[in-house]
Amino acid sequence: MTGNTPDAAPRSASPALMLARGLFQLAAIITVTVWGFLAWPLPFPGILTGLGLLALCVLLWALFLSPKPVLRVDRFAQALFELCLFAAAVAALLALGVFWVWAAVLGIVGAAIGFIASSRAR
Repeated sequence: MTGNTPDAAPRSASPALMLARGLFQLAAIITVTVWGFLAWPLPFPGILTGLGLLALCVLLWALFLSPKPVLRVDRFAQALFELCLFAAAVAALLALGVFWVWAAVLGIVGAAIGFIASSRAR
């Protein structure tokens, strides 16, 4: 028989998994913002770039990745936006001179948690 029985309830991601996903996304946003502040000389271009990147990251997160996103997209587009956020965070960490293992851990673990949480939520 098929697995589409009417009494089968859809699985949902655990609150701990969703918390971990949110914390990794927050760490990615903070990393990109810090890079924006430190990549250019302060005060003028550095502050403007840091605040602009913060606004862009938070806007994209609210539109596509938040628990109740403004724009509903399929899970593949949501995964693409999440991977772009983590790729930007990894690139920012590498540009800041952080040891490459820590940047890889952030990217790989963040993407894995996002994948597991999104596959359980649907």
